[in-house]
Amino acid sequence: MRRNELKTMKMKIKITSRVIAAGVLMGISVAGFAQNQSDSKKVDPVVNSDKSIRPFKVHIPEAAIKDMKQRIAATRWPDKETVADQSQGVKLEKLKGLASYWGKDYDWRKAEAKLNAYPQFITNIDGVDIHFIHVRSKNPNALPLIMTHGWPGSVFELLKVIGPLTDPTAYGGKAEDAFDLVIPSIPGFGFSGKPTVTGWDSDHVGRAWAELMARLGYKKYVSQGGDCGSVISQRMAKNGAPGLIGIHVNMPATVPPEVAKALNDGDKAPAGLSAKELDAFNTLDVFYRKSTGYSGMMVTRPQTIGYSLSDTPVGQAAWMYDEFAGWTFSGGDPEKSLTKDEMLDDISLYWLTNTGASSARIYWEDHSNNFNAVDLQLPVAVTVFPGEIYRAPKTWADRAYHNLIYFNEVNKGGHFAAWEEPKLFAEEIRKAFKTLR
Repeated sequence: MRRNELKTMKMKIKITSRVIAAGVLMGISVAGFAQNQSDSKKVDPVVNSDKSIRPFKVHIPEAAIKDMKQRIAATRWPDKETVADQSQGVKLEKLKGLASYWGKDYDWRKAEAKLNAYPQFITNIDGVDIHFIHVRSKNPNALPLIMTHGWPGSVFELLKVIGPLTDPTAYGGKAEDAFDLVIPSIPGFGFSGKPTVTGWDSDHVGRAWAELMARLGYKKYVSQGGDCGSVISQRMAKNGAPGLIGIHVNMPATVPPEVAKALNDGDKAPAGLSAKELDAFNTLDVFYRKSTGYSGMMVTRPQTIGYSLSDTPVGQAAWMYDEFAGWTFSGGDPEKSLTKDEMLDDISLYWLTNTGASSARIYWEDHSNNFNAVDLQLPVAVTVFPGEIYRAPKTWADRAYHNLIYFNEVNKGGHFAAWEEPKLFAEEIRKAFKTLR
């Protein structure tokens, strides 16, 4: 190969890697162009004067469950991967085993019972129905907390911490550690409505959450999130959500500009990084180059991938299981962190509500990097879990969060921290917000 041809090929590879990493690593010019496109299409939200809060119970028609099982049985499988590892994606044998269990033995009604064990409600905000779980503590001085899931998660990933946070004395905590919990489904996810106009980015969701807390009568509250929930919590803090006094995130946005630029340009790590900073740089470098195909699709073409996700349950399962494998603290074997039933509860929720496309659109709406440093003045607490996509160093957190009230690195748990390690997660939330009570 000639030298000029080799140079051209390297240039193409570099450009392609930047595009694939969109949404987690966007070049300034590309991000600006895409965001301008999005802004030009935004439509004013529907004004709805109905602020009523209606009780809600989950009940999926039996015909829908039967159809799901029939589609699983009728799956047309691809040929086997040509590598021994997971570098090409979910391995055929692994997914066949999951699908066999899903189609024959999995019981969705048990998943419904998990949700229906808690008080659920629907309220309309800006023309979109918002589904949420609301559990009040028996402690009248409980601190109100709104917790937000991410993708490919849902309210299912937060159910295990409801008891420990609302009734701490029953789980080894103190009465004064109690929270009132509000756990909403992001618009386009689960049983929330699907926006029919553009503009439902994380800023808009944050405003909706502030409205929700106001409707529930909370004048002072805190917010928590990982993944999309981390972005939404940080947007609420940045935009001064009424009543918000602090946030906790387990996927912090701390990557300094000079580090982000080096990652974006494919350069070596900047000189002078500490061991923990260099580890974070190297982890993100590998992630951006090898693990962001999902993001590239959802940031740029959520509708296109949505056709596949809406047509085949096994396709939906593969799309999500790939991240369960990569983001749990499990060494690539998510069954070490989550049970098959737990993962299938979440996957089935996406399938039965047909939210593969609508849930992906928040990536298109935000079109932003979720790891690059924010600039927040509101009190922020951070817990770093070892299986997170990257482990944020405290030196970076100090630069991004100017009122960092709590920072802790724990020894187990991953991206789905509340789901994987509910006891540890609940302990972290209690400690994180102790000074704000």
